[in-house]
Amino acid sequence: MSVKHPVIAITGSSGAGTSTVTRTSQHIFRRQNLTAAIVEGDSFPRYDRKPMKEAVAEANTKGNHHLSHFGPDANLIEELEALFKTYGATGTGKRRYYLHNDEEAAPYNQASGTFTPWADIPAGTDLLFYEGLHGAVVTDKVNVAKHADLLIGVVPIINLEWTQKLHRDKNARGYSTEAVVDTILRRMPDYVNYICPQFSQTHVNFQRVPTVDTSNPFVTRDIPTADESFVVIRFANPKGIDFPYLLSMIHDSFMSRPNIIVIPGGKLELAMQLIFTPMILRLMENKRRATSI
Repeated sequence: MSVKHPVIAITGSSGAGTSTVTRTSQHIFRRQNLTAAIVEGDSFPRYDRKPMKEAVAEANTKGNHHLSHFGPDANLIEELEALFKTYGATGTGKRRYYLHNDEEAAPYNQASGTFTPWADIPAGTDLLFYEGLHGAVVTDKVNVAKHADLLIGVVPIINLEWTQKLHRDKNARGYSTEAVVDTILRRMPDYVNYICPQFSQTHVNFQRVPTVDTSNPFVTRDIPTADESFVVIRFANPKGIDFPYLLSMIHDSFMSRPNIIVIPGGKLELAMQLIFTPMILRLMENKRRATSI
């Protein structure tokens, strides 16, 4: 953790909705005239697209059917921890980009599915903002979570997460249901051991819960909409959270526990604005005080 160079990390599995937090946070950064060093979790896998397929195939031949992007064997977790630690100490560090498609790859004259070279984060940014799979991961070798000043978890209930993955991979990527199920099963040990535990490290969690039947996600025709959902928001430490204000500003919300507020799904971005703005301003005020000494 660092007062002078704050680190904010959004953690959640693929398709969980972390991009909503990123979009909301960027609105806050613009309004407050803050310059954030944006780091994408997609840039920290150990392999790019083709070598990852080869690594999975090789692991299968050795009896390891669970190599996945959810676990440390397929990721540069040590480098991610080093980035958080270095940025907290110096305000800079190394990052790169993953080029998802031909449009992203064209300016770099590279193939899609590859990484750009590592480069220094420019000096003078106000904070580091990370979005990805492992922003709060803790293993027997690394502790990424301890280097972040604000940790946010985004996780739909598991059946909803599978529904979203099935629809995305089948409709946007052309995968069969069987192929998606194989991926889910391959990732499951890493999901249990490395993704779920992160949500006990976070300061705030957002969990979307549908109000329609997703009991069999493998036959669900449609992804539940925001208006067909509630969002459960848990604060690890509710001290300083103005719950009466949140309840008054977010209609039809209620508290289910002393540290949990439940809101309509369609009010998610409003809730994020109301919750994160004072948190980010507090980080910036602490930074101002520390740098003025």
